[in-house]
Amino acid sequence: MVYDVAEVRGQYVSLGDGWTYLNAHDRPQIPERVAAGVARAFRTSAAPLPPTTGRVGSHTRTSGGGFEGELHLTAARLAVADLVGSSPEKVVLGSSLEQLYATLARAMRPMWRRGSSVLLTNLDRPELSHQLAAATDHVRWAQPDLGTGELPAYQYERLVEPGTRLVSLPAAHELLGTVTPVTEIVDAAHRAARLWVLVDATTYAAYRPVDMGEWGADIVGVDLARLGGPQLAALVFRDELMLRRLDPVDPAAERGTNRSLEFPVSEGLAGGVAPLVDHLASLAHPAGSGASGARGGSGARGGAGGPRRDRLVRSATEMAAYLRSLGRDLVTFIGSLPAVHILGVTGEVAQGARVDRVPRISFAVRGVPAETVHRRLLDNGLVTTVAPTGGLLSDMGADEVGGAVTVSLAPFNQSHDIEHLTRVVASLA
Repeated sequence: MVYDVAEVRGQYVSLGDGWTYLNAHDRPQIPERVAAGVARAFRTSAAPLPPTTGRVGSHTRTSGGGFEGELHLTAARLAVADLVGSSPEKVVLGSSLEQLYATLARAMRPMWRRGSSVLLTNLDRPELSHQLAAATDHVRWAQPDLGTGELPAYQYERLVEPGTRLVSLPAAHELLGTVTPVTEIVDAAHRAARLWVLVDATTYAAYRPVDMGEWGADIVGVDLARLGGPQLAALVFRDELMLRRLDPVDPAAERGTNRSLEFPVSEGLAGGVAPLVDHLASLAHPAGSGASGARGGSGARGGAGGPRRDRLVRSATEMAAYLRSLGRDLVTFIGSLPAVHILGVTGEVAQGARVDRVPRISFAVRGVPAETVHRRLLDNGLVTTVAPTGGLLSDMGADEVGGAVTVSLAPFNQSHDIEHLTRVVASLA
């Protein structure tokens, strides 16, 4: 397999505007394939499907009456299933991950008993934790290591109670890049109680292939917008039988199906989900096949190069290797500046720690407020973000040094971007 970053950059028309985008965690660039898919879906979603005719004995049967928008939703569920290694009947679509978490908390009401609890962590996005914390009065919290940002798995053996019904955690932190030992935590939680483990795979899926079965997770959430897709999200359940235990939110849908948990979502936006997964599956291609081979079979499970799930895993594995190397350069170059502190990486506690990370960092420049750093970077064509105050980063000391700036890499970033970033930060440090 070949990962050609120049070819990858060609799939993002927006990169021609002169900016260097290092903000994949906040507003990822949208591949042209996704934009075209959404535009087509909005044009066609109201078009009626042609009737299908079949013969039953000596009689002719005609069926029809549907609209093409229904096909966009079906294709979206299939694409999400391929993304996480599942099947489409276990996929629930929603307008956002926050909405889906709120829906899940509400639908789990038959499972709540007196003394039932949820186990959360402030590694999760606050807006997601808030939706789950509202489901019960009994909330417990797993704490990350404030030196490295890691989430130790051993604490789950004592934090999970017999009454714990739901454990929620992210597969990776969106601002620090620390990867969570999901499999270890899932195993520990399942040994301690009969519960469900909900994993937000969004940040992890931006850099590595996701295998829901390998994690052992009961529910996986994905925010498709944060992967460069349309403003939609999905929950994927381990087993269809889980859906039967939940209260439906759509009384018109068949109880115990994925449709029973769905509020209506935009069929036009859903038309961009399959192109997004096709895009991720085409970032790398077999050596000598060229770009055309990588793009074959768009929208199909069995296009050129095999089923889309297989192509996705191969492509994501190559992308992960490329960005892992680029991420090491990011940490090395920025971390070498004497006045720079990378949260969870530099400092006495973090030095020497072997932490698995995706290529995202949040850093502070001593004596320079984060707003000033961000403005200088923007003046030099570098798009980053000021890390939000409060939460884990504040606990790690970001506020004490004037705040932090977050940098996150995308599939199209290259060594030049890291060098440019380092030169500008060095001018402040």
